[in-house]
Amino acid sequence: MWFPDKKQELLRRIDSLSNDYQQMSLDHQRETQFNREGQLKEQQLKNEIRKLQSFMSRDPFVSVLIDGDGMIFEDELMRRGELGGKEAATKLWNAIKDHMHEKLPSIPSDCRIVTRIYANLKGLAEICYKSGIVERINTIEDFYRGFTGSKILFDFVDVGHGKDRADEKITELFKLHLNDYHCHHIYFGCSHDNGYARLLEQYTEPTHTTRITLVEGVPFERELKFLQSQFSCVKFDDLFRPDKINIYNPVQHPTSQPAPNQSARTSSDTSGVPLSQAQNFYQSPYQPTIGDTNPSTAPNNALMNPKASSWASTATAAAQLVSPPATPTPAVSQSMSSKDIPRNRYGQRVDPPVVYDKEVVNRVRNLKLCNVHFLRKDCQYDPCTHDHCYKITKNELTSLRSIARNVPCYFGNECDDPKCIYGHK
Repeated sequence: MWFPDKKQELLRRIDSLSNDYQQMSLDHQRETQFNREGQLKEQQLKNEIRKLQSFMSRDPFVSVLIDGDGMIFEDELMRRGELGGKEAATKLWNAIKDHMHEKLPSIPSDCRIVTRIYANLKGLAEICYKSGIVERINTIEDFYRGFTGSKILFDFVDVGHGKDRADEKITELFKLHLNDYHCHHIYFGCSHDNGYARLLEQYTEPTHTTRITLVEGVPFERELKFLQSQFSCVKFDDLFRPDKINIYNPVQHPTSQPAPNQSARTSSDTSGVPLSQAQNFYQSPYQPTIGDTNPSTAPNNALMNPKASSWASTATAAAQLVSPPATPTPAVSQSMSSKDIPRNRYGQRVDPPVVYDKEVVNRVRNLKLCNVHFLRKDCQYDPCTHDHCYKITKNELTSLRSIARNVPCYFGNECDDPKCIYGHK
């Protein structure tokens, strides 16, 4: 016989178990739904990852960045004009491919080669013509036309004249490609310019150094040598010049002589470039030849001061266009000595301060005066493309000295030329 209280307790237990079952059933359904949604989400994410991986592995390339102001192709290639440019592009492409195969096996075999060369075409052409590398100024233009046209992704960019124009463009493109996942490696041709040491110092971590190879043309400059051991380096034989161009023994090319009253500022050289467009360049980065110091026979050591590592630095000295009859060159003082050069306690050259008027500087800059004639008294160019006849005042001479110091001296604070007119910071 069932007792009422036991019956009630049994009913309560049944209700409790029923509620527990319903709750567990709901929990199970919720977990099942959550797992199903999680599985769907996981599958979606995996699909997205596969798409991203496929996208990132698409169009792989290596970047070849060359500062053409100092990384100069071999003379024989440039003499051949357009055909030489095509051959240079093919040689460079093959050299990069061989190096990738030998040293960088992890790079995909279908990786494309994107090459950019930045330089001042007019300055480069002028200096190659005056140094005797080519017989026509237009040969250099033909060379780079052939280089650009031979490969779809090979380009030569003419940056025009102006300080550090090539450097700035190369630096920004270097940073862009280094952070681009599609770019697997960078070949960086910059051995001639210490300025690129500032850029490379920022990327000395292994994650970056393994993706950079320095291409050597001329020997690495002093500051780059300190960083050379931290990066891979390669030298392509028979492709880039191993030494700097000697600009102190220019080759005289036959030119037509103008009428005596023809103005030098509207004359043209053998390339047909107006003189007014060939001026206002700064100095050249090329190697001097040490020889006779007699001002009547020796080349001018300051006019072609080989500091700025750009061809944009060369056109003023290189463009020997038609000009008025040369002013007699004053005699060089023999009393000056390297002992007279002011130096600090570390033996580094120090430039004396120059006080100048900014308005006078701006006016003098537009006069197109010959820095070497007025500041060194030994301009060797006859005819010279800049003015020797202007009656300069003392204030204008001081301003001209300040303008000349804006061009850094190649030898920096180690310069021992007592008559050097360039900056030595």
